[in-house]
Amino acid sequence: MPRELVSGERRVAVVPDTVARLVAHGVEVSVETAAGARAFIADDDLVARGAHIAADRHEMLLAADAVLSVQPLAAAEVASFHPGLVTISFLQPWAHADVIDVYARASVTSFSLDLVPRISRAQSMDALSSQALVAGYHAVLLAAEAAPRMFPLFMTAAGTVAPAKALVIGAGVAGLQAIATARRLGAVVSAYDVRTASAEEVQSLGATFLDLGLKTQEGAGGYARVQSEEFLAEQRRILGQHIAAADVVVTTAAVPGRPAPLLVTAEMVRAMRPGAVVVDLGAEGGGNCELTHVGETVVEHGVSIIGVRDAASAYPLDASALFARNVVALLEHLTRDGRLAPDWDDEIVAASCVTRDGEVLQR
Repeated sequence: MPRELVSGERRVAVVPDTVARLVAHGVEVSVETAAGARAFIADDDLVARGAHIAADRHEMLLAADAVLSVQPLAAAEVASFHPGLVTISFLQPWAHADVIDVYARASVTSFSLDLVPRISRAQSMDALSSQALVAGYHAVLLAAEAAPRMFPLFMTAAGTVAPAKALVIGAGVAGLQAIATARRLGAVVSAYDVRTASAEEVQSLGATFLDLGLKTQEGAGGYARVQSEEFLAEQRRILGQHIAAADVVVTTAAVPGRPAPLLVTAEMVRAMRPGAVVVDLGAEGGGNCELTHVGETVVEHGVSIIGVRDAASAYPLDASALFARNVVALLEHLTRDGRLAPDWDDEIVAASCVTRDGEVLQR
C-alpha cells in the first residue's frame, strides 16, 4: 500500500484490521512509511498487526504482486511495473483515460472498485456504497453549519422555533444517509428520486417522498438510467416548486461514467429564500446545480452553494476502515490458497477488470 499522492485524499486502502486479515491468509503486506498518517493510522499500529513498513516507495512497488490504493497511481510509476502486477483502486476508467492506456502498455492487470457489480455476493466489495454513506452524512453537516437557522423544532418561553425544511434529491446510499442525518438533527425532510421504487426506503426513514407524476427511470444495477432532455425539463419544472420552499437542498444524483445530471438551475436558485443552502455532492461530476463550483462555496442570490470535493475524505478514519474492507474482500475474491488466481469467468472479476494482458477492456 503506497501513500496517496492526490491532493485532498486522506483515505488509505489498508488499516490494521485488514492487515491482520491479509497476513492470516499468508499475504505479505508492505506499507509505505507514513502512508496512513492523514487517516490517523500510525505505522506502529500496522506493524503490530503484521505489516512491513517500506521506506523506499519505488522498491516497494517494483517488488509487489498487488498494489492497493484509493486513487489510481501516477502514469510514471505504472510504466515501470512488471507485467501481470495487479492493482485495485477507484480507477474510474472514464475519468483517467490516459492512465488506463499506460496500465495497458505495462501489461498491468487493473481492477476498479467503482465497476464492481451491485449483486448480492459482491456487497462486501461495494466501495461506492460504503463511501457514499460517509458522503451523505458529511453533506448534511455542511448544510447545518452553513444554514442561518437551526434544524430542530424548539418550543421556548420566547416563542417557537420552526424546524428547517430539507430536501434531498437522489435516494441512493448517499441520499438515504443524508435523509437519516437530517432527520436526526430534527429537520422536516422530503426527498425525490427518479426511481419510484425508492419511495419505501425514503418513507422508512421518516421523510416524505415527492411523487412528481413522472415515469420511473430505473436503470441497471439499481442506478438511475440516463434521462432524456424532455424528461429533465419537466422534472426541473415541477421540482423547482419544492426547491423554492426548502431551507436546505442536498443533491446526490449521479450516473456512473457520465456527467452529473443538472437538477437545480440558476433560475431555481433565484427562487429560493435568502439564507438557503444547496450542498452539491455531484460537484466532481460537473454538478447537479448549475451554479456549483467544485471545491468552493459560492453565494448567489443570497443562497450558499457548496460544491463538495473529496466528501469521504472528511472522515478519513472511518472511511478508510470501510474502504479497506471492500478492497480486501475483492482481493480475497481474486486469490486461491494465498496466490492471485482470478476466475475470468466470474461476473465480479470480469465486470471490475479494466486492463489485462496489454488490452483496455473498458473505458
